[in-house]
Amino acid sequence: MKKVISILIVTILFVSTIQAQKKMIFPPNLKKGDTVAIVATARKNIEDNLKPAISWLKKWGLEVVIGSTIGLDKDQLAGTDEQRAADFQKQLDNPNIKAIWCVRGGYGTVRMIDLLDFTKFKQSPKWIVGFSDVTVLHSHLNSMGFASIHGIMPVSSKASEEAKETLRKALFGKHLEYTVRSEFMNKYGTAKGQLVGGNLSILYSLFGSPSAIDCSDKILFIEDLDEYLYHIDRMMMNLKRNGCLENLKGIIVGGMTKMKDNEIPWGKNALEIIQDVTKNYNIPILYNFPAGHMADNRALIFGKEVTIEVNDLGSKVIFMD
Repeated sequence: MKKVISILIVTILFVSTIQAQKKMIFPPNLKKGDTVAIVATARKNIEDNLKPAISWLKKWGLEVVIGSTIGLDKDQLAGTDEQRAADFQKQLDNPNIKAIWCVRGGYGTVRMIDLLDFTKFKQSPKWIVGFSDVTVLHSHLNSMGFASIHGIMPVSSKASEEAKETLRKALFGKHLEYTVRSEFMNKYGTAKGQLVGGNLSILYSLFGSPSAIDCSDKILFIEDLDEYLYHIDRMMMNLKRNGCLENLKGIIVGGMTKMKDNEIPWGKNALEIIQDVTKNYNIPILYNFPAGHMADNRALIFGKEVTIEVNDLGSKVIFMD
């Protein structure tokens, strides 16, 4: 009997440990006077184009530090992999920096991710902000158990006022809740789970690596830009064959922007491809959510538990406080 009790206690402790490991860690909310660093992790930013973003931050009562990668020029990239990693590392390790805002996407973050040391970040986490290629950082942080913000970047000069305001709310810990119009393609239902995701192309490329997301019991957000339609099908089939779709609680589909087709048409648009691949899963799916490569790119907190309600009257995405 004592042996049985001992085994039960060990089992309970093990389960409790696993549950504790799955619990997300959220960086402190920003407050007036805090400092945000703007850095480049991928494509170069050599234009004088940061004044609007600096103005937003100042208006919000925040201070700004410009990283050493801003202005660096190495072919398409903002300096070498080592230079980009060193700048990011400097901001990660600086206790006075409370958020790191990636200047733009493109490609290149994956080339520096393994050069980073997150030891000090784990001791004193801070918000990492951006979208598109920044999905590499979002996914890597999520795999380590840390939340991050998918939202507009400093070069998003055409961002809507709603997009800017939702980023401010996310940074300062204000309540986020979205109501969007009903789409005829939507799959109705209600689900609750931790929000993960980002750019579909990046998520697809990270499977099999230490930065891959865990889809189990999650709400998946996806968006993409400038992809061939058959690529969208290939990437969605990869998610299916990886078991990601099978284990999801729900899907939020953002902008599928500027899609391309071959001379011989694929036969479906991007949303129809997603609908076809996911048709056998009994989960709510919300299409055309305002996030991604668009002016109205609403902020999302990855790692936060959300409730999605999808019905014919409209759909809601509610971030749990």
